[in-house]
Amino acid sequence: MLEGWIQIALTLLIVVAITPFFGKYIARVFLGESTILDPILNPLERIILSLMGVSIRENMTGWQYARAIIYSNIVMALLIFFIILNQGWLPFNPTKVPAPTWDTALHTTISFITNTNQQHYSGETYLSYASQVFGLGYHMFVSAATGLAVGIAFIRGLTGRSLGNFYVDLTRAITRILLPISIVGAIVLIAAGVPETLAGPAIVSTLEDPNISQAIARGPVAHFEIIKELGENGGGFFAINSAHPFENPNAFTNLLQIVAILSIPTSLIYAYGVFANNIKQAWLVYGMVFTLFVIFIAVVGVGEYNGNPAVNALLGSQQPNLEGKEVRFGWAQSALYAVATTGTMTGAVNSLHDSFMPNGGFITLSNMFLQIMWGGQGTGTAYLFAYLILAVFVTGLMVGRTPEFLGRKIEKREVVLASFLILLVHPIAILIPAGITLAFPDQLAGISNPGFHGFSQVIYEYASAAANNGSGFEGLGDSQPSPIAIATGATTTATALWWNLSTCFSLLAGRYVPITGLLFLADSMSRKQPVPMNVGTLRTDTGLFTGVTAGVILILGALTFFPVLALGPIAEAFQIAKFYAN
Repeated sequence: MLEGWIQIALTLLIVVAITPFFGKYIARVFLGESTILDPILNPLERIILSLMGVSIRENMTGWQYARAIIYSNIVMALLIFFIILNQGWLPFNPTKVPAPTWDTALHTTISFITNTNQQHYSGETYLSYASQVFGLGYHMFVSAATGLAVGIAFIRGLTGRSLGNFYVDLTRAITRILLPISIVGAIVLIAAGVPETLAGPAIVSTLEDPNISQAIARGPVAHFEIIKELGENGGGFFAINSAHPFENPNAFTNLLQIVAILSIPTSLIYAYGVFANNIKQAWLVYGMVFTLFVIFIAVVGVGEYNGNPAVNALLGSQQPNLEGKEVRFGWAQSALYAVATTGTMTGAVNSLHDSFMPNGGFITLSNMFLQIMWGGQGTGTAYLFAYLILAVFVTGLMVGRTPEFLGRKIEKREVVLASFLILLVHPIAILIPAGITLAFPDQLAGISNPGFHGFSQVIYEYASAAANNGSGFEGLGDSQPSPIAIATGATTTATALWWNLSTCFSLLAGRYVPITGLLFLADSMSRKQPVPMNVGTLRTDTGLFTGVTAGVILILGALTFFPVLALGPIAEAFQIAKFYAN
């Protein structure tokens, strides 16, 4: 047990250690200050922006920024949709996979353009190399850079600056941050055993019988893998994602992936401190999130280490819950990975979340409900500070102080926008489609596990889509037959069609409505005149206020989503305890 907790602690220490260095670098990039890559990238960026007809000094309003995101994303979505539907005749298709069904292609397109990467397919049997690399891989960079740009624009607005230009921010996010780290990371992954090839599946003889051959899928995995984690994308090249030995072969690659997952969202909080010239507040907010994050890891880790009491009773000894887990990672790294991937909206998995004890289901769902346990790429940081704005307003009402944040008054417009983002859009995107699905369990849900766990499966799928996370409890009939199976006579299913189309609603609502609201909120804050601090000002860079903010976050999350948690993982935990007691 001690060894597992030491592994978790060392991983978190590495993340904390790189935060100030990476945070300063991110801030320098988006403040327009000099960096080590300037001699190489300045001429390249000028060419790119010149071709787009964009001036580096041109600023946008909140609506212009949001409109640029929506228009560019529509164009890019059409590109990926075209590639997937025409993969049968496009090059780099060694297994000659035909196009998937239109609903699978549509869901995949929307899923990847929204930085969700929720997969209702198996990559090695549904998609060609061209679809994986030129379609999905390209959008892993662009969608991640879009989220990062929104986070930076939000921070600018909070600190009284103009929001900047989306196309400039998008370009810099890719050229200065995502691409350089991905190049280095891909080389490291190749050296660690992750394949990178355009060759088709390897045909080998089986160990049981040399006369029987087996096809082992492979492909250009390494470069796909690093941006999957760094950009908080999460979509796997193979069906079982980072549990696959070609995506995540050993403990070193697992460590590298977790650090990549956590690096940008943790460092963005420090970058905010640089923008605001208030490193103290950045560390206080960082400490609040880090404390909650460690508690969540402990809850999941204890559940997985103690194992299933019913199974332990049969074995006559206490054993960790290793169902659905890779032995090379064990309970500790599986628990850490699960909390990291749902806490950052990455969605990659190195174990089957469906097999976790109820502790794990409770925490992974809570992560996606709250969306601030580091949160999404850029947008998670914005959500976190939207909670701070609500906390300022609530605290100001309680103590009779003027609600101000960074010297700017919090008024009706800001409170309405923050409440709309946190208390209305996210629950609607999850609870309404989940309610419809659960009303017709036989026709729509396709649940493999009845009872409380099946309820969690449905809620998890929509929470994953709305939070732009992409991971799944699995066990749902959400996949159409593979293109090869359909070509040989398999028929499509209405259940998979429902899942593909209904989650598209959650994907779009969970991405573009909050992004637009966050940009409007930032735009509103940027236009306010700063108010000098006085004895009546409520300071937000104190431990007391940070603690109040944590309470507001947990209370709002509990009030909104506790009923579904009670009907899912909490009820399942009581059911297991009752079985063990009997």
